[in-house]
Amino acid sequence: MNSAALTSVARVLAVLMLVYMAVLSLGSTMRQSPTFDEVAHIGAGLSSVQRFDLRMNPEHPPLSKALSGIAMALGGTHADYSGPAWTLSKDFFPAFLGEWSFGHWVINRWNERVRTVFLARLPMLLLTLVLGWVVFAFADRLGGTIAGLLCLAVYVSAPVFITFGPLVLTDIPIALCSVLSIWALGNLWRDPSRRHQWLFAASLAAAFLSKYSAGILLIGLLVSAVSMRWVPGIANRDKSWRKPRLRAMWHSILLTALLVYGFYLIFSWNQPTTLLERIGSGAPALLLRRLLLPPATVFAGAAWVLFGFTRTSFLLGHTYPHGIWFYYPAAFVLKSQLSYLALLLIALVLLLRRRVKTDKEKPVVAPEWQIHWRVLWVTLVVFVCVCMLSRFAISIRHFSVPMTLLILLLAPLPRLLHELRSTSVFAWRATSAVVGLLVLGGLLNAARTYPYYLPYLNALRMGQPAYRLLSDSNVDWNQSLYEVEQFVRRNNLSEIALDSYALSDDTPIVPQSYVWDCQTPTAKELGRWVIVSANELLDSRNCSWLLAYPSESIGGGSMLAFHMPSALPAEGTRGGPPRQSEKRSFLGMSFDGKAVFREAIQQPDHIPGIIKRMQQMAQPKVKPASPQQNSRLDFRFVFPGQTSRTVYSELFLNATRKLTN
Repeated sequence: MNSAALTSVARVLAVLMLVYMAVLSLGSTMRQSPTFDEVAHIGAGLSSVQRFDLRMNPEHPPLSKALSGIAMALGGTHADYSGPAWTLSKDFFPAFLGEWSFGHWVINRWNERVRTVFLARLPMLLLTLVLGWVVFAFADRLGGTIAGLLCLAVYVSAPVFITFGPLVLTDIPIALCSVLSIWALGNLWRDPSRRHQWLFAASLAAAFLSKYSAGILLIGLLVSAVSMRWVPGIANRDKSWRKPRLRAMWHSILLTALLVYGFYLIFSWNQPTTLLERIGSGAPALLLRRLLLPPATVFAGAAWVLFGFTRTSFLLGHTYPHGIWFYYPAAFVLKSQLSYLALLLIALVLLLRRRVKTDKEKPVVAPEWQIHWRVLWVTLVVFVCVCMLSRFAISIRHFSVPMTLLILLLAPLPRLLHELRSTSVFAWRATSAVVGLLVLGGLLNAARTYPYYLPYLNALRMGQPAYRLLSDSNVDWNQSLYEVEQFVRRNNLSEIALDSYALSDDTPIVPQSYVWDCQTPTAKELGRWVIVSANELLDSRNCSWLLAYPSESIGGGSMLAFHMPSALPAEGTRGGPPRQSEKRSFLGMSFDGKAVFREAIQQPDHIPGIIKRMQQMAQPKVKPASPQQNSRLDFRFVFPGQTSRTVYSELFLNATRKLTN
């Protein structure tokens, strides 16, 4: 088969694999209720497109939400912009409550839920498939046609990408933009033309508009540029060769800043500028406020993420006060298919083998792609190091960029296998057969896992349920409410106690449910079924006492239904609820977060009153500030007697007081 025919066949196979992924991903996703973050993201995306106003969900950049908003707007999705959920969300922290209410009403009240969620998720699914094609195309260049198909097969069968890809989140868009930026930088260093400068700027701008972790990407790209001095074939180039490329890169970074600013300026054109009201209210001041709103919005959102999202990490049955260095490696190993891990191991062994052979100086990829390969693996190292040092480690989805780059690291595997042939034909045939079986096994296992990709753990779990090893969106993200409703109907239940992992209102999907704290059962639940998120058993709450009673798995183990006994043992005994001192608050909040957000969702006109109560709760806990501290926004707070688990809630309480004064 000639080269052209092989390329055509490979493209057909690539399209078929992407169709396979689309079927699995879409089928699984449409069985899922709106997940935790999607409630806020979907409403924010619609309003950003219909109103050119970014007041909702400022803690995340707007690009992925805007893409979903375009699909919803074209599909006829509408919202009430005269209601309190919108009108009371002009300021930053009222909007943090309002976004949940607004998103809830967009999804469950003003529109038909299933159609709205489908429209919102459709662009995300398309981005996921585009990322798959990009993986195929770039792996093809790095390692040949077989390498492209190999990497694509691993990608389309990865449970993490199948399940999170179509959700209205930032994780897959940042992975796509990161890969495009890495490749664009490689092209820029090969040819610092104006075209390549614009392509690099556009991809990097899209990354910054996708997620704030694009700052890590920029660091990785800069480190890659510095490392060009040691790329084989490049190291002997003098300054006259490197200088125009460095200049072109900095020009692209400047263009990136302008593109990001322009996007924010356009999509925030109708947004109130109350965040900058101290500048003044005259005509020049209003113009200045409008022009400064984009960077102010970015700063406020990034500061909220940087200072407000310290959370405990739950891993392998232990709770840590913050992220630990081995969290992401362990989660990656548990949440990846064993076939993929085996392929990585084979590639590593073959790479080490060639290092001890006489051809060790021969590049692992073709010479024309050496620069791209260097940028890829250097950026990967930077991302992995930052993730391992991060104090915020709760979900494998935040590891999407390194996971994508790791798949591309498999691109040299076919060439490494070919080198093995010159040493031992038998070893080459045997290893190639194993690689082929692993790829095929991964594809088949993806179908066998359907439709429960979100709580997926491989056989290294050693028979342990997922909730004993991981938590948060690794296990349950409130995506199983449709199956909860089916359980209620199947058992003819008129009422069900539900302790879900969410800040939303579950009654539109499960109208028979009422909010329940699994740590404080009442006589009402005795002798009845109750449903609890798997995350509530050991991590978010202390409800392991329920494991003493008969249970049924819901959503592949994301939630569990327990049949309560007719009488409960005493607190602190086997089968009895925990003592008061052993109880945990949801997400470590020092107030009843579920009640607060549920009130804001159901009665958005109460948002000002809720904010006022938050101020009153925060006031006595904050140390008196000096006049100098009061004159600026200060995110450094001290809360006596509180652990790092409460930083999230206390930041909200105190920052609410400061920003609404």
